[in-house]
Amino acid sequence: MSLNEPASVVSVTDRVQPVKIGAPVIAVHFLGDRAAFVCAEENVALLNGAVETARVAVHGGGILCVASDGERVVLGGDNGKLVSLDAKGEVATLATDPKRRWIDNVALHPDGAVAWSAGKVATVRSVKGEEKSFEVPSTVGGLAFAPKGMRLAIAHYNGVTLWFPNMAGSAQVLEWAGSHLGVVFSPDNRFLVTAMHEPALHGWRLADNRHMRMTGYPGRVRSLSWSAGGKSLATSGADTVILWPFASKDGPMGREPAMLAPLQARVTQVACHPKQDIFAAGYSDGTILMVRLNDGAEILVRKNGGAPVSALAWNAEGTVLAFAAEDGDAGLLEL
Repeated sequence: MSLNEPASVVSVTDRVQPVKIGAPVIAVHFLGDRAAFVCAEENVALLNGAVETARVAVHGGGILCVASDGERVVLGGDNGKLVSLDAKGEVATLATDPKRRWIDNVALHPDGAVAWSAGKVATVRSVKGEEKSFEVPSTVGGLAFAPKGMRLAIAHYNGVTLWFPNMAGSAQVLEWAGSHLGVVFSPDNRFLVTAMHEPALHGWRLADNRHMRMTGYPGRVRSLSWSAGGKSLATSGADTVILWPFASKDGPMGREPAMLAPLQARVTQVACHPKQDIFAAGYSDGTILMVRLNDGAEILVRKNGGAPVSALAWNAEGTVLAFAAEDGDAGLLEL
């Protein structure tokens, strides 16, 4: 099914509630039922009612990284500050880099711990407020907490360092040549995947550190999302959504990915539904589709003709999809 044949695609564009942000948006997260649209600079637009937003000033400059656990959004900026924002709109400063270096990566642990990086140094603060830092060989490219235990993956040039902040001398390096600019654990804790500077992903099976080369993209992969249960990893970077299989013990080793929702535009954002085998995909021409994994059936959420889609997120129940484009045009779709 293709959008080149509009009559063959079910459309729900008339059910989308438009939201005007009025500034470029880099991410969107749900804090309970409230959507938080993170602007590229200074502000977060918190949804008050159906389409009314309240601007909350969180930084004095550019916002470089964002993470959320559903209760708060934590943001790092080019002013050297790490701040949090909750659903009430209350802002708290969590950390200030002593050298005012950019805070360019952040990750949240399920127990409330937070990790951030500035330059080559990654820092973890526990729920009790204890801070520990670790320096890697080059600038940190990405951070991710393992879903089980207190372990932090630190992506950098030529690999990933796995660090247990609570255990001395516990760092382990997974090597692979090149620059690693993002990192994710699989939900079952069996695999680790990085997004490369080149148009590729790289992965490791953590039980034996076997490599998984995931190549063939025409562009760099900037958006990754695990399907419900972690059976597939949906990715941007091509003119279709590339879905790598992770249900078996070998993950994608020796297997081809599925390719769904082809368009004559590059996929810029992917967001898998939290409970069902559905994903949303945003494209460089402003199109947004909802797609079923089992048969590739498509529903049109937003027509093309706008700026590239820069943010997609489901609420925790999977009943609302929020989106935004680079020019600040945004919306909500209730299912």
